[in-house]
Amino acid sequence: MPATENVRQLPQSHNSKVEVLTPRCGVVTLFGYDIQVRVNRGHLVLEDGLAVSRRYGRFPRIGHSLKRLVIVGANGMVSVAALCWLADQKASFVLLERDGSVLASTGPVHPSDARLRRAQALAHSSGAALRIARELVRQKIAGQASVVRYKLLDTRTADTIDRFASDLPSANDMRAVRVLESRAAYAYWSAWRTLPVNFPKRDLPKIPQHWLSFGTRISPLTGSPRLAVTPACAMMNYLYSLLESEASLAARGLGLDAAMGIFHVDQPGRESLSCDLMEPVRPRVDSYLLDWIATQPLKREWFFEKPNGNARLMASLTQRLSETAPIWARAVGPIAEWVAQELWNSARKPAPPELSLPTRLTQRRRSEGRGREYIPKAASPPTPPRVCSGCGVTTHKGGSAKDADANSLGRS
Repeated sequence: MPATENVRQLPQSHNSKVEVLTPRCGVVTLFGYDIQVRVNRGHLVLEDGLAVSRRYGRFPRIGHSLKRLVIVGANGMVSVAALCWLADQKASFVLLERDGSVLASTGPVHPSDARLRRAQALAHSSGAALRIARELVRQKIAGQASVVRYKLLDTRTADTIDRFASDLPSANDMRAVRVLESRAAYAYWSAWRTLPVNFPKRDLPKIPQHWLSFGTRISPLTGSPRLAVTPACAMMNYLYSLLESEASLAARGLGLDAAMGIFHVDQPGRESLSCDLMEPVRPRVDSYLLDWIATQPLKREWFFEKPNGNARLMASLTQRLSETAPIWARAVGPIAEWVAQELWNSARKPAPPELSLPTRLTQRRRSEGRGREYIPKAASPPTPPRVCSGCGVTTHKGGSAKDADANSLGRS
């Protein structure tokens, strides 16, 4: 009797190079061309790469440790069976454009209560929207002041930002809240403008002069943060995209409408509530990037400059940044639950206490129901790779050279 194939082996070819995909911090990031996400005999099969440099992964339903699947680019195939496999395993799926913008995100979704969405739709008329906006902006401004005071060591600017936060309680409408938020943001990003960005000495002859500082958050190409022209701003845009996708997953997981904003106005193609939820977490993202820039040089090979001057991230760097997604999910979870509870409480006829909203993201009520005090789990983002300031080689301490330098396959 002839033998039959039971488990597909890694693709073999005399002129191909295959790397095995393994989750890092629970995240797998796919990039390149002919991306394949499918199910074969109950296993999730992943393939990506460029030309003959391919990566391959096969994950069983038990013991896979996969929590996030991130795809950068739009060249390939994702099967319906693969999306069902991820949903069954409570793993999230995020599709990002090469410039970092969020194209799609899916994750565990629970049945929603119509009363909650009705309260969300009526938030502006019930007064809940203004209360929620004040609190979200207060947390954001407080975080910005802390970053400026303790990271950038600019006490004067930090005091200015704190004054905007102290004026929030007297903001009587949404327009006043937005004005205070924008003024605080202007002072905040002004403190970042001259922040030096280091590259290895070997790379300096190949570095444009404006790459050696953080620069302005407003890109000259768009008049907005989109299409950044400096590497640091491009990294920040990508991290914000990861945070936005996690905020969208959190909103849907609680039964909220991610597109129906509270602080951000509704716009076609934008999930405005996700933008609301991510505001208090932005300073944490900024702090992570600031620590990276202040302690480690960036490598020229991590970035690509388009003909119009737009700075893009190479695949190896997007893989590193994507590993921070679970950290932002943990940070945005309590905020999303608080917003949902505020909306729930604003209903004209609140539900009985026994029907109060479950805390699916943090499991806070489960801990309290067992007589234990709920204490948020503290977690730190992955440590950036250590790069030699002279030759640019990634050292083994803080991450191996193979992990940091592999898979620089194309533009992200």
